[in-house]
Amino acid sequence: MNIRSVRECIQKGHYKFSEHAVKRMIMRSIKRHEFEEIIMRGEIIEEYHDDKYSPNCLIYGRTQKKRELHAQASFPPLVVIVTTYEPDPSKWITGKKRR
Repeated sequence: MNIRSVRECIQKGHYKFSEHAVKRMIMRSIKRHEFEEIIMRGEIIEEYHDDKYSPNCLIYGRTQKKRELHAQASFPPLVVIVTTYEPDPSKWITGKKRR
């Protein structure tokens, strides 16, 4: 899996948000454009090939305003956004490295 494939799907509109992701984005005040920014600027930091629902990955990126976010997304052809959140400092040394 590479970030280019995910970016292409996002640019073409071949993605959707899970119900969970929508709830969390509202709860965490994460806007759709912020999600798109981190995909276009970010990188895949973890891959979960054996996830119970479908293989997916964790993407880390910063918005134009420097907000650090993670997005968990399934692999193409249709990218499903599982969740989005700000990395918790108690679990992450940096936005890209776990404690």
